[in-house]
Amino acid sequence: MEAMDKQQHVYVALSGGVDSAVTAVRLLDQGYRVTGIFMETWKDPKWEMAINDSQPPESMAADAASAIGIPFVSLDVRDVFYQRVIRSFIKQYVRGLTPNPCLICNPQVKWGVLQTYALELGADFFATGHYARIVKHPDGQVQLLRGKDRTKDQSYVLAMLSQAQLRQSLLPLGELTKAEVRQQAKGLNLAVAERKDSQDLCFLGDIDYRDFLQRYAPDSASPGEIVNVEGKVLGEHQGLPFYTIGQRRGIQIAAPEPYYVIGKDIRDNRLIVGFADQAQKGHLRGINPNWITAELPTQGELFEVMIRYRAQPIDAQLVFSSGDEFRLEFNQPLRGITPGQVAVLFQGEVCLGGGIIDSAC
Repeated sequence: MEAMDKQQHVYVALSGGVDSAVTAVRLLDQGYRVTGIFMETWKDPKWEMAINDSQPPESMAADAASAIGIPFVSLDVRDVFYQRVIRSFIKQYVRGLTPNPCLICNPQVKWGVLQTYALELGADFFATGHYARIVKHPDGQVQLLRGKDRTKDQSYVLAMLSQAQLRQSLLPLGELTKAEVRQQAKGLNLAVAERKDSQDLCFLGDIDYRDFLQRYAPDSASPGEIVNVEGKVLGEHQGLPFYTIGQRRGIQIAAPEPYYVIGKDIRDNRLIVGFADQAQKGHLRGINPNWITAELPTQGELFEVMIRYRAQPIDAQLVFSSGDEFRLEFNQPLRGITPGQVAVLFQGEVCLGGGIIDSAC
């Protein structure tokens, strides 16, 4: 990637980790003027108390900016993050869904707030350390592509971004592997070179989401009946939000073969379980779709589909598509098609976008 104009200004979302630091360095090397920007998000107070003795992420991001030699600004987005991400997270779990907060945060906060802030200050682009690629065409349209490192590819979590947001974005790590990024960081003597990747929700850390829901939505943690598909009572669950469609562990009902969670009856507070063959579904309905090029994918065509982050892409036919919903038929039945997650469509290397899984059958 080469800068079109060596004076173009890029705001880089710095997290205090190795990916965002190397992103900033690579953009400097390409001739851009770079400013680091950190977003202070809401965190569970219980987790904040547990990490009081560790260096705050904002401080690590500021240290990285100082080491790289770029200006640094911090934006307090705790209120908007709580209102748009946390409240949605709680609400969806109470409704029996299993959300992915990143697919709300990226379009509404990281790009919706941080990118907007940067552009209003005169920035030409907003950049992050995601492992994905953006291809810009002569007509101004952009496409989102998978990252070169398939083990780190993050195009899935960017699938709900708009054409306008991606058009003024840069993803400098898309052509690199994680090993190459760490090697660059070591070569630059960056302190974050060996920092481990976070595997937790950014607002929970190592606090279990069940504990979080018990504190913030105590009414949702009501025990109820576990039933099979015929309605026979088999046992008692501890609260519907604590179970995920396709889950096998934790059901604790003696049977000749394992039970899986196959549904939730919110009205009667019942957890529906079944055996492996009953847990497999061949169709899903997605709602509130975001198609990156704004063009509806062609009905009848075959696409690769991811039904959750890091899931193996599975072939599926798009049997219906409109501005409000789409329906997919998989080549083979799947276990774990989970309402609340996002189904993302790919055509070769290109991420077309996706929508929230509403139901499966």
